[in-house]
Amino acid sequence: MSTRHATPAAGRTRVQQAALAVGTVFLLVGLLGFIPGVTTDYDTMRFAEHHSEAKLLGLFQVSILHNIVHLLFGIAGIAMARAASTARTFLIGGGVIYLLLWIYGLIIDLDSAANFVPVNTADNWLHFVLGIGMIALGVLLTRRTAPAAR
Repeated sequence: MSTRHATPAAGRTRVQQAALAVGTVFLLVGLLGFIPGVTTDYDTMRFAEHHSEAKLLGLFQVSILHNIVHLLFGIAGIAMARAASTARTFLIGGGVIYLLLWIYGLIIDLDSAANFVPVNTADNWLHFVLGIGMIALGVLLTRRTAPAAR
């Protein structure tokens, strides 16, 4: 499978640019999760339990662990954007992880100890969109195009 679609300006393929952008967004989200005001009910934030009522942008339930996961995903995306093959792996593999997290969030009781990350309904549907979007970027930006007929 070809992963070559280099852009002359940046010297990076499109899949590398996408992985870098996604990684940067994850890093930013992870940092924002630690900023009071951007994260509402900041004083209720816990390390890893469903009792953390802190919400990023007043919508997405976060904890210290949840923010650390975003930071690690961001670092991984930025590091893996160095090569087209690893950028593709980050996008598709990360997308699969987010779809699994979406399914997990759907089947657990959000008020139980199983919700240790924690997640809420808004997080669940964001995880679904992220999973589909990351997989689509990884696949579509690395697929081979048919050579033009002569």
